[in-house]
Amino acid sequence: MNRASEKRRVVVTGVSGLTPLGNQWDGIETRLRARKNAVRFIEEWRDVVGLRACLGAPAEEFSLPPERYNRKTTRSMGRVAILACRASELALADAGLLEDKALLASGRVGVAYGSSTGAMDATAEFGRLIDTHNVGSLTANSYIRMMAHTTPANIAVLFGLTGRIITTSSACTSGSQGIGYAYESILANHVDVMVAGGADELEVGVLAVFDTLFAASPLNDKPHLTPRPFDRDRDGLVVGEGAATLILEEYEHARARGAKIYAELVGFGTNGDGTHVTQPRADTQAIAMKLALADAGLPPEAIGYVNAHGTATDVGDVSESQATYEVFGSRIPISSLKSYIGHTLGASGSIEAWWSIEMMRRNWFAPTINLENVDPRCAELAYIMGEGLGLECEYVMSNNFAFGGINTSLIFRRMP
Repeated sequence: MNRASEKRRVVVTGVSGLTPLGNQWDGIETRLRARKNAVRFIEEWRDVVGLRACLGAPAEEFSLPPERYNRKTTRSMGRVAILACRASELALADAGLLEDKALLASGRVGVAYGSSTGAMDATAEFGRLIDTHNVGSLTANSYIRMMAHTTPANIAVLFGLTGRIITTSSACTSGSQGIGYAYESILANHVDVMVAGGADELEVGVLAVFDTLFAASPLNDKPHLTPRPFDRDRDGLVVGEGAATLILEEYEHARARGAKIYAELVGFGTNGDGTHVTQPRADTQAIAMKLALADAGLPPEAIGYVNAHGTATDVGDVSESQATYEVFGSRIPISSLKSYIGHTLGASGSIEAWWSIEMMRRNWFAPTINLENVDPRCAELAYIMGEGLGLECEYVMSNNFAFGGINTSLIFRRMP
């Protein structure tokens, strides 16, 4: 067990997100139970030469209060930072901390947040500079919008946070690493509260990355049938958009102020494959899960449900299923929420952690939709299909794996 956790515990006291299925849990749960995805054909991508796939899952529309989001405060923000800031604002409000200016500025509140990249339109501005040898496309804030740490930096400035700032720009593990490193910061007594999560915007450049690898689903005329994680007939992932923020807080600090507690974060594991930037390794993925279990001081049989990374890619699903089987055997219930909202990249780890907590609290776990015939190459697991699974359990695990060979695993505990 992590020795620091014997003295300090970390709980979740605020949650919020902006997702393709909605921005409030009640509506999201309704759509999960209806087993309908948010994938659609993106008309403006139709004319991109050489692009096979034109599917995406944009975040549902959301409002920005003008008193907080005005020309001055948003000039350093691209869409990815706006997503991150709004999700964090709502999570801070949910935790009852948004108006506690003294605490936010005390140095005991920090932020650990990430995205795959900064704003793509700002990146394009620098691209035009290189192409035209003309700086006319740049503004004073182009770099701030483009930089890898645009999400945590803008969150810290917007809410006056003066504790540590951790950037987790690690593609598909940006959100889960943000949560994990925030957890470790609280355990180590560097801070009492952390704003943690991830975000990513929907951009054709992101889709093109996967399309050139033949890893994006080209099922343009049937968006409701893709992605298909773990299915024999899966044909690739769909890119999504969103942000989710968890407010992590030291347990006694939360109790002292009478905070609502959603769950306890009890374990975190992360490691690297060390062999290839895009070909996952089942053995090191399994080690990440075992690291999280060791950190939590739990045996594998304590885990009631695993939220899979489950991108619907050919190699990724097979590797992940084999890693999960190595740790848990065939008994473990597992599903992929990307079947509803596509792969939200830097946001996926935090959205999936949030939804895992909510499902645990309600004793119901969403199925993987579009999963009809499990790929025989995938390991034998208790894949949740059909109507979903009614299950009361004390612990859930949420896993994410990223380009670069980065693996993460988070374990949450139901609070009495």
